[in-house]
Amino acid sequence: MRCYVFPGQGTQKKGMGRSLFGRFPDLRRRADRVLGYPIEELCLENPQRRLSETVYAQPAIYVVNALHWSAAQEDLPPADFLAGHSLGEYSALLAAGAFDFETGLTLVRRRAELMGQVSGGAMAAVVGVSEQIVEETLKQHDATGVVIANYNAPEQFVLSGSHEELARIKPVFEKVEGVRAFVPVRVSGPFHASAMAPAAERFRSVLASVDVGGLRTPVISNVTGRPFGPDAQEVRALLAEQIARPVRWTDGIRYLRDAGVSVFTELGESKVLTSLIDRITTAQEPTPDPRRDLIERIKREILQPEIGDEALGFDEDASFRRLGLNSIIYVRLARRAGTVLGIPVKPDVIFQHRSCAALADYLLTRDDIAQAIARAAPPEAPPAPLREYQDERVTALLHGCANGTLSVDRTIEAIRALA
Repeated sequence: MRCYVFPGQGTQKKGMGRSLFGRFPDLRRRADRVLGYPIEELCLENPQRRLSETVYAQPAIYVVNALHWSAAQEDLPPADFLAGHSLGEYSALLAAGAFDFETGLTLVRRRAELMGQVSGGAMAAVVGVSEQIVEETLKQHDATGVVIANYNAPEQFVLSGSHEELARIKPVFEKVEGVRAFVPVRVSGPFHASAMAPAAERFRSVLASVDVGGLRTPVISNVTGRPFGPDAQEVRALLAEQIARPVRWTDGIRYLRDAGVSVFTELGESKVLTSLIDRITTAQEPTPDPRRDLIERIKREILQPEIGDEALGFDEDASFRRLGLNSIIYVRLARRAGTVLGIPVKPDVIFQHRSCAALADYLLTRDDIAQAIARAAPPEAPPAPLREYQDERVTALLHGCANGTLSVDRTIEAIRALA
């Protein structure tokens, strides 16, 4: 199966579309009528460096993406799915028949104007570490105004926040082990974050007056990482939300892979998305973390039976005393730990190691307890026999589910997509 993907803002550059404007002059003329200025001159000459401004960059990228889509319709086979990164989502919807070229360009122009009005913010990419490390670093350094705006790949994230906060945490991230780069992104505001909520709300009223047709080809939503549904109102709502919500690019590509897509073709002036897709599809499963697994098990199997679902959100470094059960809590938790681990645990141990994290660290240093934990792990069940289906894609999905590379939910979604 095949998916065409369209890039978004940040990929603009002088000379973009040079080989295609002459090939599709009607598209250029239609763009000039909507925008009121010569789009070819903007893209090829970049007067006054306008491509660095959101209000010009977004329409230019949309038009050039449309040129590439026009060429693809003549030169390439049809797609089974379409996707676009942030602004590129409008190009994917255009290709799917949600609206015509002029309607899409009008929406993009208004979107750019509203987003360009939000000042005082910026974006930066962090490369080389996991989502967990990014979140922990932001939390540890009280960067409360900075959020993950783009989930681009398993080890590439884009942060949104104020200029001051991004400048403050830049040297912090550069010292974090594993970080390969902390790079500013060529945009003019804190996109895909709560600061854009006013722009998203104003854009919602713009979308309300636009007719959205049925999609001829499934399009992946940036907000959900799943295909847009058939309801036009849902499409409008997700397009509005997208301005102030994170881009779930990694989730979307994983969905497409699970659905059977094996060929991704980037249409546009860059290979940025091609690189991200390669990282997503070749990323290995995360290395098991016994400490993290044990902390979660302490919360779920020892704390939760005593205090309820509050245990699942209990801070791993917080003292058990905060549970409000006085000294008896240590006796009760010791009894529960002994039952769960299959080996006696004294209340003194719980008292001396008063948090989930400290208790996990202690337990992992005790050979007898570590062995008990290993013995208590459920054995792997042998795979059930599978019926071979005529459709090889279905059989491949079922085998993936059986060997654990696909979840049941993703397998069901993928088979439904094939149907």
